[in-house]
Amino acid sequence: MDLVEILPGRLHMLRFPIGQAYLWRDGDALTLIDAGHAGGAPAIEGAIRSLGLRPERLERIVLTHCHRDHVGAAGELAARWGAQVLAHRLDAPVIRGEAPVPEPDLLDWELPLYTHGLTAPEAPPTAVDRELEDGEALGFGDGAVAVHAPGHTPGSIGVHLPSHGVLFTGDCVAAVGPVMLGVFNVDRAEALRSFRRLADLCPAVACFGHGDPLVADTAAALFAAAAATPRP
Repeated sequence: MDLVEILPGRLHMLRFPIGQAYLWRDGDALTLIDAGHAGGAPAIEGAIRSLGLRPERLERIVLTHCHRDHVGAAGELAARWGAQVLAHRLDAPVIRGEAPVPEPDLLDWELPLYTHGLTAPEAPPTAVDRELEDGEALGFGDGAVAVHAPGHTPGSIGVHLPSHGVLFTGDCVAAVGPVMLGVFNVDRAEALRSFRRLADLCPAVACFGHGDPLVADTAAALFAAAAATPRP
């Protein structure tokens, strides 16, 4: 796992072989946005300690959606350190293991990528302490809010920190190469509407579920990519 500083003293990316998570710091209080794959808890804890921080100060884990490469280590981290797990109401039953993972409507070129993604360990059922709705305050980052961004999954969310100009897009948007609509969507048309809604937030920094964060000309890049994506 690679640890990459994005905003000094505030934000780091934790990059796994498949996907990534983000660590936000409010003083000594910590928030994790997504949790990597199952079995990743020791590496995440090691990354936290390497920054001179304490894993017991992990207060919450915000899950952008229910897929295994985002949920995997959440339950283990929560059990060890007492962090609350937050997720949208529509994806919470999947995360808890009460409902199946929604099947994506794959394009032909997505099929081999999707098969590769399934090599990540399956996420164990994970308790969700708080089910979120659109616009709900998340209790960190000087006013972070959940932004319902369905399409990748029904309960996908973005996490917007307007006071800091930071947006976590989950897998609605990707930057593996050019900025683009994320792949493996259950409803591509709805995902595109969500992409455009996230772009309208005009962040200065955009953090994706896959690909390097954008820290310069970010709003313009999101607008351009959303506008260039053809409607299904």
